[in-house]
Amino acid sequence: MRDIDELRPLTAGRLLELWRQCREAEDPLERVLRCNGRILSECCFFQGERVYGNETEALADLTGRQMERLLCRLARDGGSGEDRPTEPGTVNPEFDAARFAALWRA
Repeated sequence: MRDIDELRPLTAGRLLELWRQCREAEDPLERVLRCNGRILSECCFFQGERVYGNETEALADLTGRQMERLLCRLARDGGSGEDRPTEPGTVNPEFDAARFAALWRA
């Protein structure tokens, strides 16, 4: 794995755009790997420069576990490496965690 000292999160709109670009892959695993490679190629930086020029470079360099850790870090804390407290007003009071978990397992 190449040196990475910063993960820059993408906007939801950019994530959607990257996902749409990967829809042409028919195999679900290929689609997910390509999309994750594209996301990481745009989010991984070292000393202010992008680490990967494209998804192919990211996929050639990273293991599945490394990709998972980087993506989880991006999702958890925006790539800062620090756990951030939830900002007031960003939690949905109507969210039912138990129902979500039941639907997820279905």
